[in-house]
Amino acid sequence: MTKIRHILIITITSLLLFLVGMVQAAEPKITLLLEQLNDYPHSRQVAFSERQVVDHEVGLSAIRKVRGEWRFKDSERLTGTLLSYTWQILDGFSSAAVMDEVLGSLAKEEGAVMLFECGGRACGKGVQWANRVFGERVLYGREDLQQYRVYAFEAGTSYRVLGYSAARTADRQYLRVDLISIND
Repeated sequence: MTKIRHILIITITSLLLFLVGMVQAAEPKITLLLEQLNDYPHSRQVAFSERQVVDHEVGLSAIRKVRGEWRFKDSERLTGTLLSYTWQILDGFSSAAVMDEVLGSLAKEEGAVMLFECGGRACGKGVQWANRVFGERVLYGREDLQQYRVYAFEAGTSYRVLGYSAARTADRQYLRVDLISIND
């Protein structure tokens, strides 16, 4: 009886582990990385939001003033669920290095496509990124230290991952990551 019970427990445990693995495989790796970044000892989450968006504009170029209006030369409009995370990077680490590490590992994933990237002054005015694009004034920093990247992921569901790093001073470094799950 105990042998049968032992085999049954092992079988059920194996089946549960298999099912959990299937669910986790369906979840985009970015979500797992972002959750790990919350536990990173040199970062502090300063903002998080989750909301449904309709025709949310994702910039695929630098932000420029055209005929008196700030806009992107290229962009796409997406409808879906938007998760926004903002962290302050602490203890002398740079937000650019943390963004390179997080998004760099994602770029190596199968199905990842970089849609746009810029760095420094080539991205446009930092104040416009902070206020108009992301709506977080803490992101305003030195234009020569800003970075922005957009990736597309196809994992059953289509995703866009946007990363923006900004630095005011060595002590005021911020990283913003948006994850958009696109409705079909």
